[in-house]
Amino acid sequence: MATLQGMSGVDLRALVSEAADRLPLWVGKIYQFDAKTLGIRLNGEDRTKYLLLVETGRRIHFTAEFPKPPKHPPGFAMLLRKYLNGGKVLSIRQLGIERTMSIDIGKRDTTYHLIFELFDEGNAILCDEDYTIIKPLWHHRFRDRDVVPGAVYAFEGTDCLALPPEEFREMLAGSDRDIVRTLAVGCMLGGAYAEEICLMAGVDKNAAAAEVDAGAVREAYDRLLTDVEMRRHPVITQSGCWPVILAGEEVLQRFETFSEALDAFYPKAAGEKEEATAGKPHLSREETIRRRQAEAIRGFEKKIQRYERIVEILYENYTAVAEIIATLNEASKDRSWQEIERILKTNNDNVAAKMICAVHPAEAAVELDLAGERVKVYVHETIEQNIGRYYDQIKKFKKKKTGALAAMERTIPVKPRRKEHLVLQKKRWYHRFRWFTTSDGVLVIGGRDASQNEELVKKYMEGGDLFLHADVHGGSAVIVKGATEHLDEAAQFAASYSNAWKAGHFAADVYAARPDQVSKTAESGEYVARGAFIVRGERQYFRNVPLGVAIGLQVAPEVAVIGGPPRAIAGRAKAWVTLQPGKYEPNDIARRVIRALREKLPEDAWKGLKNVLNTEAVAAFVPPGGSDIAEP
Repeated sequence: MATLQGMSGVDLRALVSEAADRLPLWVGKIYQFDAKTLGIRLNGEDRTKYLLLVETGRRIHFTAEFPKPPKHPPGFAMLLRKYLNGGKVLSIRQLGIERTMSIDIGKRDTTYHLIFELFDEGNAILCDEDYTIIKPLWHHRFRDRDVVPGAVYAFEGTDCLALPPEEFREMLAGSDRDIVRTLAVGCMLGGAYAEEICLMAGVDKNAAAAEVDAGAVREAYDRLLTDVEMRRHPVITQSGCWPVILAGEEVLQRFETFSEALDAFYPKAAGEKEEATAGKPHLSREETIRRRQAEAIRGFEKKIQRYERIVEILYENYTAVAEIIATLNEASKDRSWQEIERILKTNNDNVAAKMICAVHPAEAAVELDLAGERVKVYVHETIEQNIGRYYDQIKKFKKKKTGALAAMERTIPVKPRRKEHLVLQKKRWYHRFRWFTTSDGVLVIGGRDASQNEELVKKYMEGGDLFLHADVHGGSAVIVKGATEHLDEAAQFAASYSNAWKAGHFAADVYAARPDQVSKTAESGEYVARGAFIVRGERQYFRNVPLGVAIGLQVAPEVAVIGGPPRAIAGRAKAWVTLQPGKYEPNDIARRVIRALREKLPEDAWKGLKNVLNTEAVAAFVPPGGSDIAEP
């Protein structure tokens, strides 16, 4: 589950699978928006562009729009541009189930590794082909690894599912915890996903890990990650943002991709434009304030719980922690912190040394691994003083929580809304083709040229679809994506986007066939041109189909220019005009359509829509050849 504090390893697995589906990609341009937030513009095939937003230590996802970059790019962004601009993305991987993602980029004869860490404070690290660090966003020295230029990036990803079945069974048998904590902590799944696996496996989550059916648990684990990778149903619930729907979660909003869900879930980064909120549910000023207050309170509660847990752990390990503090305090009198750190790294047999997972020389502090929790202690202070520091933090956040609750009780003055919020249409995969939606909601797609005809039939035509084509030489290969009671609309679409329109005809015959009847394999001695197909068997004919295309402005549920058969468009558009074969070229008729639509719209409505209703958007629906606006 992705929370406002950050994504889990399972969430990152879903995002990595989604990103890998978009390969091949090439690195366009790299931005750095603030100390922790980076953006990569990735170019795909057919001029598609994807914007990957990375907030180290928190989240990675594709976004509708980047924040506004600084006028002078920071040095790290410039370095990444120098090494990676124009490179081809060879793979996008996750290290085990860890919150670490690697983008492998080939440029010239070298492969670079751009690694993003979402755990702790987060980091972005550029490595060469041998994983030698060229430059990290942040320099760190930990007990077991260094993240500095020239060091080898060393990080092994944990993934319990990668264990052979026998080792997985031994891992459970060797655990002294219950099954839910073994999965949540030992396999790094977190509580929610661990409980879901227990539910799927039919085992009691409180049962000892050594006593449950390891085969059933492993099968449920595998099913969950398969759903996350291949059968995603992204949602936002009261508890967070999920790539799949878990039992007991009440869905507030559904999305087509996990990136869209994450983009809607996380607050906008500083400088991000308001237009990026298009397509997301609009909240009033009062609702936004209430939501932020509630989010702040949840954040305060989480910090209070964590610090209370740290205090509890310090008391549980009182003697050991006190000895470490005393030893390091005494050692620091005669040795530098660099010497102390070097001694700790080489003294792996010492139990106390093993507990130290990071050293902070500037603060005279160390981080201890206590029961799976990283706890910072200051060695020039007693253990009571260290505990006092955490009590102070608990008091501070309790005070903030009390203030936030009091603020929520106060009435927020309601300001009248001045203008209607318009939700712009999101870019979808089929928008680069000709397309419309039938009156009963079935998607119909047609190729713009021979290349797209080939692509549609080979890549997007499925068993339950229907293939349509005008019975003339030259025209769109049309795919009806599902069963519809309005095949006459699809037939008119196929007739209108064919050479019958270019020839000035007002009617044409159209035939339909099943996908298994359509082939590129010609008879011996014959040749099938690019964009053409062989249709075998009996066809369904539509005779004397009238040609006609309506182009209109849709305002709900999304604002967009739409086009297609007049009857299908009339039911969705606020205003529309109908085209017939005529004398005006596509760009000329597009300008005439805009003028005609403007006359049908009130002046105040036009002002809010003029950026949507433009020549390029209208021309995309104009058939090839000459056209006229039909008289009403």
